Amino acid sequence: MSQYATPEGTQRYAQRFAGRTHETHFRLIPDPASRGGREDASRQLVVSTLGIGTYLGEPDEATDRGYTEAAIAAVESGFNVMDSAINYRFQRSERSIGKALAELARRGYGREEILLCTKAGFLTPDGAMPGPGGDFRREFIERGVLKREEIAAGCHAMTPRYLADQLERSLTNLGVASVDVFYLHNPETQLSEISREEFLARVGAAFHWMENMAASGKIRAYGMATWNGFRVPAESAEHISLAAVEAVAREICGEDHHFRFVQLPVNLAMTEALTHTNQEIDGRTVTMAEAAAALGIRLIASGPLLQGRLTRKLPEFVARALGLESDAERALQFARSVPGVTTGLVGMSRAEHVRANAKLFARPLMSEEEFGRLFERGEGA
Repeated sequence: MSQYATPEGTQRYAQRFAGRTHETHFRLIPDPASRGGREDASRQLVVSTLGIGTYLGEPDEATDRGYTEAAIAAVESGFNVMDSAINYRFQRSERSIGKALAELARRGYGREEILLCTKAGFLTPDGAMPGPGGDFRREFIERGVLKREEIAAGCHAMTPRYLADQLERSLTNLGVASVDVFYLHNPETQLSEISREEFLARVGAAFHWMENMAASGKIRAYGMATWNGFRVPAESAEHISLAAVEAVAREICGEDHHFRFVQLPVNLAMTEALTHTNQEIDGRTVTMAEAAAALGIRLIASGPLLQGRLTRKLPEFVARALGLESDAERALQFARSVPGVTTGLVGMSRAEHVRANAKLFARPLMSEEEFGRLFERGEGA
């Protein structure tokens, strides 16, 4: 049995839902192991238009069980993208996913059918909020994992030594030998304290380590999971140039680098990836979606419901443009249909929410006409 998502495994997963989901629900993306991310029809992964996220919730056993049950229900309902981070709920979300993967294996769903993603960067306690600084000193400073000067904003680090420590913990939490996508988590946090030159140097060291991890098989691809970095204007202190960080990866490994994913918020309230020209490619100022397409990087949309704020009281013109029965459905339909986005990640800690959201999979994605109506001015916006 494979220890990571494979073309054969994900294709088999999609076949489980033949006749139950619309033909537009699953997408093809290059296998991260393919050279340079080039589109080889025989080496394509099949991924769902929505995936399960695991960010919110209390660090308690009831929420642990909820996420495990939701992750099982998700895979059984047509979601084959799972997203977590070591700091989500103090490592408990990863462990909930690990329990779900073990149960899914017993039910006949192989690891090779699921695109599994996690993140590292924030200082991460284990199980619950630590006391004032003591746990971090003992776990990271005293063990030589981190030096104080390597910590930015009092909470963030991305040295190879620290990332190695976090990856090993994540693999243990998840109960796997490999993750498909390993993200630097909110690297723009570092820009509050260091220069852009130093930032790119730290990114380079992290990318070099991640390329070694890709060669070892512990990760299949890597990326950046951000909140502000790729959305804000180019003159913002938190702005990250996609071309600049991709050039760092290319300098390390040429066209065969494994920097292939970026996660950022894309939802009805945060459309910057589509509408703001804050990236520069070959002397042209373009949107993030255009820059990612030009560089062969897949976009993953986080926050499609904006932590529940888009599940109610959307403007009337959205309902007229999209139809559907509820604002939650409209928000998710938008997120999974955005041109240039591979998968929208929706946080779900209850199995009943999973099954309700999966009803969208029988519907086609939004058409160009529907997008046009949505973005038209003067139609009630």
